Amino acid sequence: MSKVNHYSEIDDAILYMKQHLDDPLSLSRLARHISYSPYHFSRLFKQKTGLSPIYYVASLRMQKAKDLLLRTDLTIRDIGLEIGQQSLGTFTTRFTQRIGLSPSRFRKTAHEAPSHLEALSKLSNWSTSSINYVGEYADMTGTVSTSEPFKGIILIGLFPKPIPEGRPLYGTLILDRGNFRFTQVKPGRYYLMATSVSWGMTSIDYMLPYQTLRTRTKYPITVKPFSSIPHQDVMLYPPRLDDPPILISLPLLMKSFLSRLHI
Repeated sequence: MSKVNHYSEIDDAILYMKQHLDDPLSLSRLARHISYSPYHFSRLFKQKTGLSPIYYVASLRMQKAKDLLLRTDLTIRDIGLEIGQQSLGTFTTRFTQRIGLSPSRFRKTAHEAPSHLEALSKLSNWSTSSINYVGEYADMTGTVSTSEPFKGIILIGLFPKPIPEGRPLYGTLILDRGNFRFTQVKPGRYYLMATSVSWGMTSIDYMLPYQTLRTRTKYPITVKPFSSIPHQDVMLYPPRLDDPPILISLPLLMKSFLSRLHI
């Protein structure tokens, strides 16, 4: 069977996850849906997405929790139960780790988010330093382009896993398209992730970024001591079925960027 067919069946499994997110979704059930053994399915799924099937399901459920926080008046406890978390404390801890804010704080940021985007729209200086330090730690540079016309900001970061969750280890914002730089990147393995917020978006659009342009590396970028990092050329594209949800709170990243500029 060809890799293309393998990948088509993985897409089918992801669609099945999304359609049955409220059901118990064990590895064996997911594998059975596409007539694979659990081992074979898990291996192919991770090969395509970079994540295990069960971690991917948990990510989709955390995305659903974000949606329920903003679109309903359900209590935080009830939202945790909706995604299968019986313990309020466990749900709060996992949500905070993966989104960057507690559930209650995330819900409150809906009122603050527009002011962050407005402040960014008024920035006149988006330039970065041209100095490239090469030592045990090095700078990473790159260029961002988009597959379709775009006006707004691009949020880009290095993450420890191939999914944009938690606070990035290194991150920045750029205007429209162009160059970015992460300074003093420590040796390690990183995944480059980026998404966009256009000037015309409502806060709900980027707090629940289902349709934003995005990009991600499925394979890690390895940074070694005392060596330079290759220039990264990345293209943002419309969401694809196998893209994991963007869990990190984008208003949180906007606020962090503005605070570094003392605005």
